[in-house]
Amino acid sequence: MAPHSLAVFGITGRMGQSLIRALREGTQFKLQGAIASAGSPRLGLDAAAEGEATGVMITADPGAALEHASVAVDFSLAGAVAAHARACAEASVPLLVGATGFDAPAKAELTRAARSIAVLIAPNTSVGVAVLNQLAAAATRALGASYEVDIAEAHHRLKRDAPSGTALSLGEAIAQARAVALSDVAVYEGLGPDAPRAGSDAPRKAGSIGFSVVRAGDIVGEHTVTFTGSGERLEFTHRAFDRLTFARGALRGAAWLIGRPPGLYAMNDVLGI
Repeated sequence: MAPHSLAVFGITGRMGQSLIRALREGTQFKLQGAIASAGSPRLGLDAAAEGEATGVMITADPGAALEHASVAVDFSLAGAVAAHARACAEASVPLLVGATGFDAPAKAELTRAARSIAVLIAPNTSVGVAVLNQLAAAATRALGASYEVDIAEAHHRLKRDAPSGTALSLGEAIAQARAVALSDVAVYEGLGPDAPRAGSDAPRKAGSIGFSVVRAGDIVGEHTVTFTGSGERLEFTHRAFDRLTFARGALRGAAWLIGRPPGLYAMNDVLGI
């Protein structure tokens, strides 16, 4: 069986290069297109920054990279997501979005694209994190509203968005289980002087979901959800030690997308949970 053809947006970044490492493990994919920004100094060079060459040259032209692609994966910057979604819709290529921090207009563009192609939005492509989302939602339903919830996350110092897309996804799962809007109950700690509780001596509001953030060193990714009740505390933690974890999950999700009808999907759909 011939391998599927993969196009990667953000090929020069950490996750783009991790995908190349994952492809070398022997998968059902071959690299077809490698896309970087128009200002990238690596345009015209091989997609692999190190190790064995891929034979695929980096381009800033999405149309050329998507031609003959079976599916695309986007690990670029948030500001480029909308344009990439339009390009995939025009080329009729399904898209997995692993980029995080994109705004409401970009989300609207992804929704429009999903009318004609399959779009999988995955703030975190780790299989373990998908399970963590389900555990957090199940614990919320079982424990009830009397337990206070906190989500702590840590990433490397260069990560741009905070809280992480994964942390927000966990918060959404918990808020949905409580039948409330996350925007109504979220409290952000450690995010600068404008954080709602910064400098406040008021007691914590009942039903709030707290977020705390660390940006330091080369931390790949850590997320802990804590439920605190009277006399006990329950914690779920996921730690990633290598970006290959996310790359393997992304390839699994991309393979699942091929042949799917148009629509918006998540990693839960990929795993059947």
